[in-house]
Amino acid sequence: MSHTHYRSSLLLALVVIAVASITLLGCSVRREGPGERDRELSDVAPVPVTGAESQTADATDGIDYDPWERFNEKTFWFNHDVLDRYALKPVATVWAKIPDPARQGLTNAFHNLAMPDRLVNEVLQARFQEAGSEVARFLLNTTVGVAGFVDVASRAGLEESDADAGQTLGVYGAGPGPYLVLPLLPPLTVRDGIGYAVDSFLDPLSWFVTPFAADFGRAAAKTINERAANLKLYQDVEDASLDLYAAVRNGYLQRRQKSIEDAIKQRDRELEVEFFFAQSGDFDQRATVRSIKNTNDDEGARTAENQGQVGP
Repeated sequence: MSHTHYRSSLLLALVVIAVASITLLGCSVRREGPGERDRELSDVAPVPVTGAESQTADATDGIDYDPWERFNEKTFWFNHDVLDRYALKPVATVWAKIPDPARQGLTNAFHNLAMPDRLVNEVLQARFQEAGSEVARFLLNTTVGVAGFVDVASRAGLEESDADAGQTLGVYGAGPGPYLVLPLLPPLTVRDGIGYAVDSFLDPLSWFVTPFAADFGRAAAKTINERAANLKLYQDVEDASLDLYAAVRNGYLQRRQKSIEDAIKQRDRELEVEFFFAQSGDFDQRATVRSIKNTNDDEGARTAENQGQVGP
């Protein structure tokens, strides 16, 4: 891809992000209760707070905030009743006949390749231990795991991370905004849509092809793999759900809320450990200074005593 084409793609993405940001600022509000005014996202301080409860208040109160439901339902109908029924499900049915290790290996490779995206977001969230584990996972899976096709790191006790830009925005207090369903894309909120665009440019595949093509290719492979591995489960959910749209929406919003809560808890644990060791270091340093001072005082007293003994 030429440099000019890449700059054009970058400019287009920035415009999309700007428009989405305006929408988020104007539409993402938290319903505080009857008679109380709505609080806009712009009123939220752009710094992390200390507790997971205050961080996720917006997501809790507006878990089913869906002002674009009419549009979303039509798009959901297209994604499910047309795209899934006539394209995705038939392909996944054929794909399911491929041995599971081969399918899982492709999933592992895509996940391994997206390491820079997760690493940047873990650092931005101040989850530095997770960032270190992310680097270790990448090195181990890329070498021993044959370019990431074998997840050796998980067997070694290094767990996967799900950090992304939407999660980072949530950790810093950004509300989810309205629920959003777009053609060919997974469920989103406006906040996660902005994060999705940011993550596109952190994906190494976007450095060689357009960000949209990189996202589409990875998402398609991941979706087909998941669909193939869970054909019966998906069918059971469809049969058991009286309102499939609401079930998918609420399930997605609850998972995202929990993901952000877990990220905040992990960050707070790491900060507490760092604070403890910093305090311990200061205590040890003060104890060392006192010990040296006491030693010097004792030596000075002995010297004075000796001088008094040998004096005239």
